[in-house]
Amino acid sequence: MSGLAILCPGQGSQHPSMFVRMASDPAAIQVLDSATRALGWDPRERVRQASGLYDNRVAQPLICSAVLASWAALRRQLPAPRLFAGYSVGELAAYGCADALSVEQTLSLAAQRAALMDQDASEPQGLLAVRGWESARVRELCRDLGATVAIVNGADHFILGGPLAALERVESAGQEQGGLFMKRLPVSVAAHTPSMRVAGERFRDLLSQSALKAPVIPVVAGINAALVRDRETAVATLAAQLSSAVDWASCVQVAYESGVRVFLELEPGTALARLARDIIPDVAARSVEEFKTLSGVSDWVSRRLER
Repeated sequence: MSGLAILCPGQGSQHPSMFVRMASDPAAIQVLDSATRALGWDPRERVRQASGLYDNRVAQPLICSAVLASWAALRRQLPAPRLFAGYSVGELAAYGCADALSVEQTLSLAAQRAALMDQDASEPQGLLAVRGWESARVRELCRDLGATVAIVNGADHFILGGPLAALERVESAGQEQGGLFMKRLPVSVAAHTPSMRVAGERFRDLLSQSALKAPVIPVVAGINAALVRDRETAVATLAAQLSSAVDWASCVQVAYESGVRVFLELEPGTALARLARDIIPDVAARSVEEFKTLSGVSDWVSRRLER
């Protein structure tokens, strides 16, 4: 039988209606009530306000709240996944889904992670999506213009991080060449680049002192696509991820090599399902947001796994 991978999204996918599908599910409500106690603010109310959703200190715990609630609503209806994979802060949420952290522990770490990254952003920073350049050209431009490859999403699809001035230089170079897709992401830190080195070191200390356990189901490490099954490796890879590039394309490929043929992206967002189809076209990949009901999600997963 084909294996199932659960994908946990990162920042940028949050939106005001992100809790609609789980609003009446008892398990999701329990998670969101726990999140409210842990954070001191209600994620459901925060998205209704529709302001500050992209502030780092709000976005990271908000995304983790949604991922954990989405998984709580679905896990009883789905077969056990073969693995979890999380994109950026979604990797932390993946450990919550894999029962290595409680809801409260996950969200406390998410809030502290965001604070550490904000502290390490000594100058205006950001992330820029670039599509259409080959890897060698991208890395040459980064070296010459002061940016860094933060995430590899495919052979010609990258997220670059760095000072805003450096990203502006990359944009200018791209406009001169033409034929490229470039988009600034709503993230105010140069995540997954060396500028987050101090934040990564401090986050490692927090993780070492935390109640993080070995995941019950393996989690794919973003920095090297290794299947993480023990606490020590989880601490090391989660911390290193803040200042090291994420190779998301390899994460999807390793999942495929592990027998996964069905990818389900938890809420919020649809980007990871699209990326999975781009990286390996013959897989079945959808996001929870594509369905009107949670039962529709479980029915689709069951049908695809039986093929």
